[in-house]
Amino acid sequence: MAGQQLANEVVSHMMQNDYFSQWMGVELIEVRTGYSKIKMTIRQEMVNGFGIIHGGIPFSLADSAFAFACNNRNNLSVALDVTITFTKAVHVGDELTAEAEEIHDGRSTGVYLIHVHNQNGDQVALFKGTCFRTGKALIGDPCSL
Repeated sequence: MAGQQLANEVVSHMMQNDYFSQWMGVELIEVRTGYSKIKMTIRQEMVNGFGIIHGGIPFSLADSAFAFACNNRNNLSVALDVTITFTKAVHVGDELTAEAEEIHDGRSTGVYLIHVHNQNGDQVALFKGTCFRTGKALIGDPCSL
């Protein structure tokens, strides 16, 4: 199966089973090998006690983009280490976009930078993730890797 078709099928399979991303309202914008771009709109129930968005929301959006980018070669990959820096407050009604780009594709690990922006193009968070590649297929023939 060609790289682009495989990436689309893997991410589609992941989204069908990712109830948390569905709850957040994540929409896929673009997927290609080692890359993903997704978006969501912030809702009232995502506000913390300070009246701004709970940090777990942009973190989770970035984490979903990370997962879609590092798994779309059909090699089950799990987070090994992640960090996030919040750079701007997020409010109800904001539309966030997370763009995950691969910066290292190793046999057993991968490293990704995920930029999270609001609807005005302001960066609201920067997420860096390292994944561990298990060597197991997410879809299709388990021996296809």
